[in-house]
Amino acid sequence: MLRGGLWDMVIAMLLWGVWLPSCLSQTTSPSQDGKIKFRLAGYPRKHNEGRVEVFYNGEWGTICDDDFTLANAHVLCRHLGFVEALSWSHSAKYGPGTGKIWLDNVMCGGSENSIEKCVSRGWGNSDCTHQEDAGVVCKDERLPGFADSNIIEMQVNENRMENIRLRPLSGAHAGRMPVTEGVIEVKFKEGWGHICNTGWTTKNSRVVCGMMGFPSQRTVGKKPSRTLYACVYALNNVFFFFFWVFFLFFVPGLLFTQGRARRVKLNPMSQVRLKGGAKTGEGRVEVLKGSEWGTVCDDHWNLQSASVVCREVGFGTAKEALTGARMGQGMGPIYMNEVQCRGDEKSLWDCPHKSITAEDCKHMEDASVICNIPYMGFEKSIRLTGGRTQLEGRVELLLSTGSGVRDWGLVCGDGWTSREAMVVCRQLGLGHASSGLRETWYWDSSNVTEMVLSGVKCKGNEMTLTDCQHHSVVSCKRAGAQFSAGIICSDTASDLVLNAPLVEQTVYIEDRPLHLLYCAAEENCLAKSAAQANWPYGHRRLLRFSSEIHNIGKADFRPRLGRHSWVWHECHRHYHSMDIFTYYDLLSLNGTKVADGHKASFCLEDTECHEGVLKHYECANFGEQGITVGCWDLYRHDIDCQWIDITDVIPGNYILQVIINPNFEVAESDFTNNAMRCNCKYDGNRVWLHKCHLGDSFSEEAEKEFEHYPGQLNNKIS
Repeated sequence: MLRGGLWDMVIAMLLWGVWLPSCLSQTTSPSQDGKIKFRLAGYPRKHNEGRVEVFYNGEWGTICDDDFTLANAHVLCRHLGFVEALSWSHSAKYGPGTGKIWLDNVMCGGSENSIEKCVSRGWGNSDCTHQEDAGVVCKDERLPGFADSNIIEMQVNENRMENIRLRPLSGAHAGRMPVTEGVIEVKFKEGWGHICNTGWTTKNSRVVCGMMGFPSQRTVGKKPSRTLYACVYALNNVFFFFFWVFFLFFVPGLLFTQGRARRVKLNPMSQVRLKGGAKTGEGRVEVLKGSEWGTVCDDHWNLQSASVVCREVGFGTAKEALTGARMGQGMGPIYMNEVQCRGDEKSLWDCPHKSITAEDCKHMEDASVICNIPYMGFEKSIRLTGGRTQLEGRVELLLSTGSGVRDWGLVCGDGWTSREAMVVCRQLGLGHASSGLRETWYWDSSNVTEMVLSGVKCKGNEMTLTDCQHHSVVSCKRAGAQFSAGIICSDTASDLVLNAPLVEQTVYIEDRPLHLLYCAAEENCLAKSAAQANWPYGHRRLLRFSSEIHNIGKADFRPRLGRHSWVWHECHRHYHSMDIFTYYDLLSLNGTKVADGHKASFCLEDTECHEGVLKHYECANFGEQGITVGCWDLYRHDIDCQWIDITDVIPGNYILQVIINPNFEVAESDFTNNAMRCNCKYDGNRVWLHKCHLGDSFSEEAEKEFEHYPGQLNNKIS
């Protein structure tokens, strides 16, 4: 017989259980300096309060409450990405921590940019117990542009599984991605163990499926399948014993099915979507109400509610529930607040929640999620070479050659933009795109010289580069490795959106004399027929409106070219940092362009900012150009080129379309919200706009109705 202690250890390993996610949670945030990390922990608490824990020298620990003050709390809250502290607590209000007490007798002035700058007894030097652990309550307002996450995650202790995998049984299944059927194994010490099916329930199956990125499981017969396995343990002699292990079939979401079905959109009937995330399975939560999308406020946001969202959009359970607009701020309505799901609801709308008013929440409180997704191995077929860091380099693909052998090759740089770079960064798990490069001659070359892919054109939401449109036969105008495509990835990205209601409110028609339009003509801001006009006599009819462009992303929007490359225009006496910043188009109801205009970025600057956000960009005196996170740039209706020349347009019903960053020169986290469209009625003397909206703010049905709009029969708009 096995000895008692050894038998207990073996049984514990074999009967390792599956748990439902704990309601206990902690908030984690790496510090800005990268040396130490901070998190809020304990229970009960909200996402902006808790026991302060510090990660130092490879170990998490706490801070003693001796000499603790509100000034200390201010410094710690800023470490966590909050603007300031409201209060602090002593005597382990949120429960005693574990591990080391890293800091004691901390005394800060309140303005320090790091807790390390404060006076203390030094790291690990303390005479306290964990009954004296300090806590803080931070103001629930995030620091603008704070790049690190404020994460609500499940608390995992040593008796719970942290890693799980599905091992395929047959060779036929081993090569498929994702693996959808096989034996469940859990990480135990330095190896992997099986799970005995005694007492196994469908709830357990649901939890495992969610952890592995699958929204649901398929039941085989009346009971889950079982497979007989032998476990070998050596003690003096070799002992064999047999047990049944659990075997599943998982059902992947639409994005992870085989073949072209993987490339389709998520369920078009879904009332939930994720926006602004860098990777598949993450983003700001947006819900559909009526015909318009809106966001969810983060009050009481937790893993249970986040998991309902993740399953609804075709992923597994939530890995993280994020607060404070960590995936960027949305635009438009905020529909839900204080969502409190059990975790088994079919839709987020089924969960108890409050409808909100404008006073309850702002977009800086938009909720986000990071979901578990199935492992697909996409990163194995693509790599970067020659770059200075792992975040940049020449793109190389592993594809089958004509002989059927798989080999590495280059991607043609012709037509390569930041949208294609977005897909590569996502496929490699490197975050957002910072730049898409059409030439890579300045990077060290590898021995790979053959072009294997050309004509790549992505929408930006694909999971792999080969999912994008591309030539069936390679055709590259500029041969040579120096003209192959390259990328630079980043943790954050900007996201520009137009204030659609302002366009609708400020539109009007002006008949402007030609003698006032010489500079505009020089910058090609008039219709082609203006060249045949009797200058300086006569006039041009201009459709004018204001454009207010917000940066709701997580990084400043900066021109691709530095100041040394900007072009000086003597007539208007300003520099153009981008030749084409915005397109203005007037379309017929069948989509034909009848008039157009464009706007060069002659001055990208912070006109106004949200409260607490400082302006960084000003055009005066050859200053730096850009739009800060949380700020907006206003092009007033009365400045040159802020128009469409409609001199040759006949009265009728049209669609006004405005597209920001139309050539994708500057990388953004989301390009689907760069276009704005309005229904337009022009009677020959006056103009009316209505239903102005961002390109992705309507439901698919509402967008179809907009596109098939028959036109206004009168000037009354219902």
